[in-house]
Amino acid sequence: MRRNAVKQLLKAGQPAVGTWLSLGSITAARFMARAGFNWLTVDIEHSLVGWETAAHIFGTVADAGCTALARVPGNRHDHIKRVLDNGAMGVVVPMVNSRQEAEDAVAAMLYPPFGNRSVGGSVHALNFGATANEYYEHANEELLVVLQCEHIKSVENADAIFSVPGIDAIFVGPNDLAASMRSKDNKPPSAKATREAMDHILATCKKYGVAPGLHTGGADEANARIEEGWQFIAITSELKMMLNGAAAEVQKLPTATKKVEMAKY
Repeated sequence: MRRNAVKQLLKAGQPAVGTWLSLGSITAARFMARAGFNWLTVDIEHSLVGWETAAHIFGTVADAGCTALARVPGNRHDHIKRVLDNGAMGVVVPMVNSRQEAEDAVAAMLYPPFGNRSVGGSVHALNFGATANEYYEHANEELLVVLQCEHIKSVENADAIFSVPGIDAIFVGPNDLAASMRSKDNKPPSAKATREAMDHILATCKKYGVAPGLHTGGADEANARIEEGWQFIAITSELKMMLNGAAAEVQKLPTATKKVEMAKY
């Protein structure tokens, strides 16, 4: 059975860098899976991607030798089970704010006796190059369990959450975390408060041997975060990369051309 390369990297203390797939394009996923990222996460939480399209993308990414992950719409047993049974090699679970929620997420990902995932499906084994029996025997060892820390409650409960057995990585959602830290008069958190929250997350991950991760805006920021000790790193998304590339080219055009193009929209 194929090993989960990202899980191996994180266990070895190495960084694993990937990006989000939000366009629902199987063709785009084919190209992105060959771009050199360690992993690609199909975002089913905030995008228009449906279950069937997600399953095809998982297979497309896995067949290219990349690790296919899924961010589910919520921390629900049926969501987690469905992406795993259809080929995801790991799951990113959003908004985990308590130990019970963390335990529920881990249990949904693992077969008994370590979890309560039900036995079924047929596609999952294909992405690991295994038979169904091989998959059932080794899935608990190879699936990547990533829980999102994206609310100040999660930061406050970090010790209780990050110490749950079976977690491979904690992933910070910086935008939601900052939103949850806004004051009652709607002011954003200070740089000091944000830094303290991030430092606490990083230190608590290290305390419990869990890989710390977060979303970054580009390779320069990703490299800086890796130097700080972060491991599970996302760089923007395939949509943002496309828009960045388009904007860079438009900036090279004559001013008159840019004004005409803007007027069309």
